[in-house]
Amino acid sequence: MTTIITFLLLFLLTATHAAELINAKDGSGYFGYKDTPKLPWCDWLVHDPDRPAPKRIEPGTAGAPVTPPADAIVLFSGHDLDAWQTPHGWKVEDAFLVSRDMKLGSGSELRSRESFGDAQVHLEWMPPADFKCPWFNQGNNGVLLMGLYEIQIFDSYNVKIYPDGACGAIYGQTPPLVEATRPPGQWQTYDIIFYAPRFADGKLVAPARVTVLLNGILVQHNQEIHGETGHRKLPAYTKKISTGPLVLGGHGCPIRFRNIWVRRL
Repeated sequence: MTTIITFLLLFLLTATHAAELINAKDGSGYFGYKDTPKLPWCDWLVHDPDRPAPKRIEPGTAGAPVTPPADAIVLFSGHDLDAWQTPHGWKVEDAFLVSRDMKLGSGSELRSRESFGDAQVHLEWMPPADFKCPWFNQGNNGVLLMGLYEIQIFDSYNVKIYPDGACGAIYGQTPPLVEATRPPGQWQTYDIIFYAPRFADGKLVAPARVTVLLNGILVQHNQEIHGETGHRKLPAYTKKISTGPLVLGGHGCPIRFRNIWVRRL
């Protein structure tokens, strides 16, 4: 609790829109916004702190990296960044992929050179233990499918962020079914099955859908993605495309990544 309060105080000192943060009415300690748009498919606002929070489930013990299957496109195996369009700040350190942009609330996205549509995605990451920063950078990153649809990476183990911003959420849209993160300093795993949106004559005919396992636990089950994800705004399908790069977001936190691969479906 002391850690959370510290993060909130740092945020209040550094963020220009701090006054808009609201605590959940039930006293649970979750925080978010009440001045954001209402999500049209449910009863909640974007980043609503009063939205029911996912139940905490303890995942199993982290193990060794999962060996990629024979037909996988390996994007990172610990050696180089040849599979990526490399922006400033991303490095290979001790066989791990690390974002070293330490500006608060900023960072450079890392984009794969290849584009993908329907795909199975696997990646493993480790948030740093005892990282001192404002709460919004705590373990913060994200997996952006096609560069547009973010599956959130965040330190939900310690920080009670709004449920649609928790680790395993389709950011700003759908909270995870359960909270399944391990503590910072331990390896976490995503296994993602993604079906890209379909368009005809510039119109959406089938939305994107995603199934996500976090640390081996189901957190999104064939869930509709309602459009491109973003902060404090409603989703929309503004880009009429069905393929795009896999993107990792930089957010001022030196998260380590390993064992990233994709299978086209």
